[in-house]
Amino acid sequence: MQFKFSVSYTHTGDSKRVQHLLALEGAHERLHLFEADLLEEGSFDSVVDGCEGVFHTASPVFFKVVDPQVYYLNYFFLHIFTIEFFPKAESKSLSTHAELSRKIVVICISGSIYSKQYHQANVEYYALSKTLAEKTTWKFAEENGIDVVTLHPGYVIGPLLQPTLNFSSEALLDLIKEGKPLWPNGVYRYVDVRDVALAHVLAFENSSAQGRYLLVGSVTYSFEAIDILNRIFPTLSCPPTSTEDRPAKPPYRVSQEKAKSLGLDFMPLEVSLKDTVESFKQKNFLS
Repeated sequence: MQFKFSVSYTHTGDSKRVQHLLALEGAHERLHLFEADLLEEGSFDSVVDGCEGVFHTASPVFFKVVDPQVYYLNYFFLHIFTIEFFPKAESKSLSTHAELSRKIVVICISGSIYSKQYHQANVEYYALSKTLAEKTTWKFAEENGIDVVTLHPGYVIGPLLQPTLNFSSEALLDLIKEGKPLWPNGVYRYVDVRDVALAHVLAFENSSAQGRYLLVGSVTYSFEAIDILNRIFPTLSCPPTSTEDRPAKPPYRVSQEKAKSLGLDFMPLEVSLKDTVESFKQKNFLS
């Protein structure tokens, strides 16, 4: 909306979850909401008709599932596999769109890039589902001559647009309130949600954009984020980690070179954390 695009946005039927989007500047003129289901054939015909670009963005993140293999592999594989509707000429709207489409931008996760091989006995099904889905996307794009770019963000933080907590913001809130990191003394690949959003637009607008883009603003241990928060917001009194438990070695680094070639300039972690906390306060998740 900020870039003056006319946007078609889909939801699954719960209109209350998208009401905050209607408050965006220009929403009443350029935002068009559609109820659609990715698993229902033909559901997106009217949505994509006449579009020049498609952004396949977030999938829900849940790590505690009764049957993770069935849930993640079946759901997410089908979830992204429906991108196949683009080259099909089963309806007039789809064949028309296939001619107009410029680019598809797909968001994946950084966890899907580690290895081309995996061991069934030690599988993180969320990452696996994203990996298999991306492989399907690239195969489909090559076979059908579709221009595809994939974005691989790290752990997304930043101010909330919606009135509710999502997975990453809730985990950060737990870190602030209880000093309970999602991965104790683990390494976090942070990226600001505003950088991720901008990367979508840049990848779409840049005709030379191709392949996969890592979106990681900074790589830090959980205790480093707590130290920053305690420095910026001393009244929060985030529970610090024991100095004895802190790793001695600095974390690895992630190259930003390709992402910056799009024109992206990552926000400093301090800014992202500060704005996230301010957002928590504005929405009464923190006092």
